[in-house]
Amino acid sequence: MAQELRFICNNCDYTASAWSDGNPYYIDEKGEKQYAYHPRHDLLARCIGNDTPHTCLECGSQFNIDSRQPISACPKCGSNELVGTFDLEGQQCPKCKADTLRSEPGAIS
Repeated sequence: MAQELRFICNNCDYTASAWSDGNPYYIDEKGEKQYAYHPRHDLLARCIGNDTPHTCLECGSQFNIDSRQPISACPKCGSNELVGTFDLEGQQCPKCKADTLRSEPGAIS
């Protein structure tokens, strides 16, 4: 099962959400990336990588990092202040920088 978490800043309108399992993928017959999610266990068994949602704490940009081609700097601003979006709880809000983010449970699949 996968769990969604929503992250909220109490000071501004910043919100983000992420799933515990990220975005597992496999490469299809055409060489294209295809995502597979629970409960499609037949497709999950084919997965070779995971595009994991990340957030830049400097500029607030949200992007995926491919487990097969990891990066260590934000593609927008170049900062190395990156955190997995699913792990944002307690981090400083990247928008207002005046409060920390709290989490709320979201959907379960």
